[in-house]
Amino acid sequence: MIAIMSVSMELLFGDAPTRALRDGDVVFRVGAPVESVLFVRSGAVALVRHTQAGSRLVLHRARPGTIVAEASAWSETYHCDGVALGDTALAALPRAAFRAALAREPALLEAWAADLARAVQAARLRAEIRSLRTVPERLDAWLDAFGALPERGRRQEVAEEIGVTREALYRELARRDADGRRAP
Repeated sequence: MIAIMSVSMELLFGDAPTRALRDGDVVFRVGAPVESVLFVRSGAVALVRHTQAGSRLVLHRARPGTIVAEASAWSETYHCDGVALGDTALAALPRAAFRAALAREPALLEAWAADLARAVQAARLRAEIRSLRTVPERLDAWLDAFGALPERGRRQEVAEEIGVTREALYRELARRDADGRRAP
């Protein structure tokens, strides 16, 4: 995300009320009406869908300085669940006020459009990674795109992102350790 986007959004959400959440708290559920646009002040929010087979699919992680579920600004209802990852603080701006700010601030609208374009690119990258056949291929592609693994205790998030079980990811990491190829 470019610096102007973060600064612009922080200013836009500057006086918005903040909601504190804990790890696992539900921010919204699929089908719930969209009343506000949410900005991550701290922590993160996972956008989650559940497959018919019961698998949990993480579509995206909104991190500090970003909007949660960007498309919700133009939708009547949420198309996935939002779940807090760790202690999280979200600022909420009524959807109509958010859209009005975009309409009157061309620079903000341009920054928003650029951010949406990057979100599409990131979604395509995640889809490409998930299309790879093996766990080693998926992990290599993820590491090439995002760098080092998160700290222990959060590595299951990588498993969710690349579409494998955490056990499969941990087996691959153990195999790499045994081969002397420590993952970053």
